[in-house]
Amino acid sequence: MASRSFSIPFKFIFFFLSCITTFSSSNNQTTYIVFMNPSLKPTPIKSHSLWYATDLQSLSIDPSRHLLYSYSLFPAFAASLLPHHLPLLHAHPSVLLVLPDPLLLPLTTRTPLFLGLPPFSPPVTPSPSSDVIIGVLDTGVWPESPSFSDSGFPPIPSRWRGQCEFSVDFLPSQCNRKLIGARSFSRGFHAAATGGESENFSARDQDGHGTHTASTAAGSLALNASLFGYARGTARGMAPLARLAAYKVCWSTGCYGSDILAAMEQALDDGVDVLSLSLGGSSAPFSRDPIAVGALAAVARGVFVACSAGNSGPARSTLTNTAPWITTVGAGTLDRDFPAYATLGNGQRFAGVSLYSGIGMGENPAPVVYGKGFQSNANNNSKLCLSGSLDPAEVKGKVVFCERGVNARVEKGQVVKDAGGVGMILANTAANGEELIADSHLLPVVALGWEEGDKVRKYATSDSNPTALLTFGGTVVDIRPSPVVAAFSSRGPNTVVPDILKPDLIGPGVNILAGWSGSIGPTGLENDGRRSEFNILSGTSMSCPHISGIAALLKSAHPSWSPSAIKSALMTTAYVMDNTGSSLVDADGSIATPLAYGSGYVNPQKALNPGLIYDIKLDDYIAFLCSIESNLHLIQSITKRSNITCSRKLANLGNLNYPSFSIVFSPKSRKAVKYTRVVTNVSPTGSVYTVEVDRPASVGAKVKPAKLVFRHEGQRLKYTVTFTSKIGKGSEAEMKFGSITWSDGEHQVRSPISYAWSLF
Repeated sequence: MASRSFSIPFKFIFFFLSCITTFSSSNNQTTYIVFMNPSLKPTPIKSHSLWYATDLQSLSIDPSRHLLYSYSLFPAFAASLLPHHLPLLHAHPSVLLVLPDPLLLPLTTRTPLFLGLPPFSPPVTPSPSSDVIIGVLDTGVWPESPSFSDSGFPPIPSRWRGQCEFSVDFLPSQCNRKLIGARSFSRGFHAAATGGESENFSARDQDGHGTHTASTAAGSLALNASLFGYARGTARGMAPLARLAAYKVCWSTGCYGSDILAAMEQALDDGVDVLSLSLGGSSAPFSRDPIAVGALAAVARGVFVACSAGNSGPARSTLTNTAPWITTVGAGTLDRDFPAYATLGNGQRFAGVSLYSGIGMGENPAPVVYGKGFQSNANNNSKLCLSGSLDPAEVKGKVVFCERGVNARVEKGQVVKDAGGVGMILANTAANGEELIADSHLLPVVALGWEEGDKVRKYATSDSNPTALLTFGGTVVDIRPSPVVAAFSSRGPNTVVPDILKPDLIGPGVNILAGWSGSIGPTGLENDGRRSEFNILSGTSMSCPHISGIAALLKSAHPSWSPSAIKSALMTTAYVMDNTGSSLVDADGSIATPLAYGSGYVNPQKALNPGLIYDIKLDDYIAFLCSIESNLHLIQSITKRSNITCSRKLANLGNLNYPSFSIVFSPKSRKAVKYTRVVTNVSPTGSVYTVEVDRPASVGAKVKPAKLVFRHEGQRLKYTVTFTSKIGKGSEAEMKFGSITWSDGEHQVRSPISYAWSLF
């Protein structure tokens, strides 16, 4: 099909003119995002960018040297400032908040079948799905990937205002009817550079992460896809007919908030319908979190926003991206695995996983060594197989037993190979439990869980002549139980607002096959000379674009639905039982809770017809903000509504019309908490719903009314729930869980509930 390029000028004021740039900033300059009071903008000044430049000049700060971005979604700008600039800005009457530019990180084919999506057929005529546009903020895109083929695609929607930026390694002609936009944002990155970093100012993906997430969300049909034979089949994204626009915001050192905000603003101006951000960092108050601020502007425009929950599990309270207007996505497994085996000299055989694709060890076992490092190195370093820790005289020709931790799993394999090892057994720590993540190592490697790894460790340290043979079993499907919550997936409770249960739901995020960059090998290591059009990765970075793509499917099926309606449909139809009919379990085998999976594992087919939805308007989010943020002018700034007075606040933050419940019994609430919810009938006919409450013995829950009678589509009905604690006091560690389910015989509209007690 013919390619299409765009010529609409870039909105922001660029002073980096070359396509390949080397920036070096003084160590005492730091980038800040500065929020301004919109009511103090001088009337004669027409544009926000001129206002910011004028104010900076009045403080003797040269905007041509220091101003990076002028935002228009909200009155704010990003600037690289010297220490003596800060008190000047803090004292300026128009300045509301000076926020240090946060550094975030990417949170790193069987999926459609496992999720129950129907078989894909290329479009014969234009389809509503082909009018939905997903914007992916990540490390860029590799346009040559077969996942971005536009074969059979109709013309680009006329409402699209984006463009494919020109650079020395990315031509506008490389976009097409599938990949309809590609831009890059690097001012924050370059301003923070202290070592003269040099990177192409281009949307081309040199990392692979962005290509993987974009193709997961909306990759085209790609036949005979695999990673060196693993997971072979037809690859496709969740919404294969949707259009893609890539916004590169992540560079060699990470992803800066100023660049992310600029990209979100541009994506909204370009006309995206869904934003997907597999990025994250530490939790911060929403008014001081660039992703939360940008996402609120997106939702105000009707754009759905999905973000990764984080990869800091299984520890509690490790979530990121917890604003209620963001769909926060955790990760679970598929029913597919890549078995590998370690057979020991004593006859024991342990099953693990691997994506190794070389010639292997043959049929002859090799000696096993553990902790064989140089005497000058700490013993733990060699046990962890850290760089330079292994003694080649002790390792050459042997299988090395290594423990997870500190450095990357694939780096450990490289360390073993460099020292002359012929294989590696990689064992989980107790924190990793039994979760197994496969990697495409450069030498034969078998990854084992904690219990079996510990048995191999004991064998390696007690047997006089320990040996092992590593073998590989290819691809296996129909694994039971599945799905399982990934151990790395970040957990609640929500530390920013405990009254909002997060994550919202989980999706496929372990061992996911998707498109890959042609500039880097599957391990990401510099000396990995292998190249593959596809790679297998794990992380909430992988689960997030699954939800983004499914949201695009819902948007195409229900164009009038708001972002909160789409989120509600995804949450209330998610399931909490695995393919054995048992409750979802965690990676360590324990029963999982909503702190790990939120509402459950996504169910796309049921989400298309949820029966009821919990809708949330922008005014509701503003009332929520007014309840947690005391600075009225800051709320006016980030919402771009100067007439807000915060006359409406929520008596309890949990009274936001959210599809889940988080109950915190405290001295203030004493023993009872009352919440109100409003549900909207989205079925084409009337129906009668009755309620079922699942609760722990320590809590009472009374729903009024217990029956909801809907007479037509679009009707809204209200119900209240009074939760009563039956114990005098407790602690956060004693959290309990339950659910409320409304059923009409066809639809099961389920909301999870978490209960926590503050000490009285």
